[in-house]
Amino acid sequence: MSKECIACGKTALTKNEIGINIKLLGEGTEAFYCMDCLAEYLDVSVQDILDKIEEFKEEGCKLFS
Repeated sequence: MSKECIACGKTALTKNEIGINIKLLGEGTEAFYCMDCLAEYLDVSVQDILDKIEEFKEEGCKLFS
């Protein structure tokens, strides 16, 4: 099932995009943002989010590929 961004409508969100939404917005999250819209929503840069994804990967988080 393909997820899409609730803000801009981008389709086919990546596993990392879906994973970071779940990680930052909570396990019950059913509405997802693409990387650009999530960064805007959280008032951070896309690079900040990418850095966080790398941290979570290094910790062995299964939400990220």
